[in-house]
Order: sequence, then structure tokens, then C-alpha cells
Amino acid sequence: MKVTLRQRKKGNKISLYLDYYNNGKREYEYLKLYLIPEPEKGKGKLTKAQKDENSKMLSLAESIRSKRHLEIQNGIYGFNDKEKLKGQFIIYMETLAEKRLESKGNYDNWDSTIKHLRKHAPKDILFSQLDSKFVESFRDYLSKTARTPSNKPLAAHSAQSYFNKFRAALKQAVKNGILRTNPSENVDSLPPGDTEREFLTYEELQKVVKEECEIPIMKTAFIFACLSGLRWSDINKLVWSEIQHSNESGWYIRFRQKKTKSTETLPISEQACKLLGKIGAPDERVFKGLKYSAWHNLKLQQWIMKAGISKTITFHCARHTYATLQLTLGTDIFTVSKLLGHKDIRTTQVYAKIIDERKREAANKIKLDL
Repeated sequence: MKVTLRQRKKGNKISLYLDYYNNGKREYEYLKLYLIPEPEKGKGKLTKAQKDENSKMLSLAESIRSKRHLEIQNGIYGFNDKEKLKGQFIIYMETLAEKRLESKGNYDNWDSTIKHLRKHAPKDILFSQLDSKFVESFRDYLSKTARTPSNKPLAAHSAQSYFNKFRAALKQAVKNGILRTNPSENVDSLPPGDTEREFLTYEELQKVVKEECEIPIMKTAFIFACLSGLRWSDINKLVWSEIQHSNESGWYIRFRQKKTKSTETLPISEQACKLLGKIGAPDERVFKGLKYSAWHNLKLQQWIMKAGISKTITFHCARHTYATLQLTLGTDIFTVSKLLGHKDIRTTQVYAKIIDERKREAANKIKLDL
């Protein structure tokens, strides 16, 4: 295969591109590098600065050409499969989403991303049409146009999450050899915004403990999550063999996090262990019969409201409750980060900010008539 650096005049500039030729087939790669053309006769000459800029662009373009030539020799870079490029990208994203069905939260995020992508591109979009302009247009759609089912603008963290899923699919398409380059590489991501993390205070948790729940196993699992900080996915798959005891360490859970795939050893209190009741068979689920659905979420919320709490609480709020209570009761942030299984302490710092906000609110409660 021969790779040639070529020029093409476009308006008042010259575009640099690569010409790939192999056995009668030809493809082009535009480098988004441009030269300043020579002025027409009688209209002066290029300045030294302009000549230097042209020389710099040509040198950069030549280095890319040389790199592509080496990649082709090593079998890394070749002609795109034309049939693959005719494929529909949203259908491809759906196949990627199906691989995440075991993780309810992750799958729901992918599913929501696909729904928004279909609204943005109702006729789907071919791989061959994916470029930085389309990536930018979808990013802007998420941040400015997209609405929730209740017709509200997307929260900043939701828009960022959906855009990241979109980018992950593009990255995977490159790995699968469908796309030659990732069109989102040079497109800025969306800012995360402030994530709202609802939780129960110590007093509120005491109230829900005393209140009866229509689904007893869900109540037990939720309170256990408040005492351990485990995610729903890890609570749901927890088996008795993962709950262990030693004279030196006391009670602890030895498990692999479903989200991060890392193996964790999580100490738990005797109270949390007693909450589980009689120990079952090693491979038996601890929370047998626990389910996740809109109906179960409703029952969870009704139980919270029966306890006189008006907050919108999901099962994941139990993890937030654990984190904020640990920090409130004086556990240092590094230890809390390890207990939660966070790889980056910056993730845990979100909870520290919540505690600081509560401190400021408390400080402003005392008002005197001075």
C-alpha cells in the first residue's frame, strides 16, 4: 500500500490529506491541517511568519504520513471494511448494552443513552457518518435540549454520564476495527456538575428501623447496607460463604465488587451480622428473594414515608447513609474511602462536602436578636 501526502485547495486555504492506494482501491484521510496559499501575482508574498507556519504544518503532516506507513507495514492500519461502515451505530450500541444486563444500574444508563441518541438521530446514524461534528451535536443536545420523562432538563451529572457511555461505544468500535479513529478524541467532555446524594441521618435511620416494611427482606437488606456500605449489586449476589469470621479480625465479608471487579475484605459489625439471622448453606444467597423493580422501589419509598421521612430514598441511598454517618461520627476520610472500596479518594470527598454543608447549616441555626 502506498501512502501519499497531498494538497487540495479549499476556499482561502489548502487542506492537507493522505491518499491511500492499494490494488486499485483508494481512500483518503483528511488531517485537518492547512497551508496558507501563495498570494496571486501582483498581490505580494507570504510573510516569514506565514512561511514558517506552512513549513511547520508540512512537517507535521509528513510525520503523520510516515507513522501511517509504518502502521500499515506492521498490519495495524489498513483500509476500512466498507460493509462495516454501512452498519448502524445505535444498533451496535444496543448490542453493547445487552452485555451489561447483569448490572442493573449500568445497563439503565446505557439504555437511557440509547433512547436520547434515538431522539437526536431518529433515523439512526451509519458508522461512516460519525465524525467530530456529530459527537459535538450529541453533546450539545444532552446539555441543552434533552429532557427527562417528566419534561425537565437533564441534570448535569446525567448528561455527562450519557455522553461518557456514547464515547465508550465509539472507543469500542475502534477496538472492534469498525472505526479507524475515535471521532470523540478531540471533543471536550461535559462537566460533571454537583451530584445530589440523598441519605438518612442517624435519627431518621432509627425511625425506619422501628417501622414495619411490606417486604421484610428488603428492609433487612437496606438496613444491612446502611451498616456495611455495600452496593445493591453486591448485596444481591452476597452468599453465606463470603461472610467470614476470625478471632483476630472479627466478622468481615470477603467478596469481589461487581462494579469494579476488585476483591475486597470489608469488616462488618456484630450487629450487622446478627441482623442476618441463621447462617445458611455456603452457596446460598444471604438475601434470598430480594428483587429490584419499579414496584419494589415504590414499596421502599412507602416504607420510608411511613417512618415520617419525606426524602426521596432509593436503595443506593443506604450506601450514602453509611458514608455520611461514618464521617459524621469521626471516621477519617481515608478509612471511609477504603471501607467503600473507592479507588480514588476524590470520590469519597463528595461525602465530606455534604458533612461540611450540614455543619454550616447547623452554625446558622442559632440566631439572636442583637
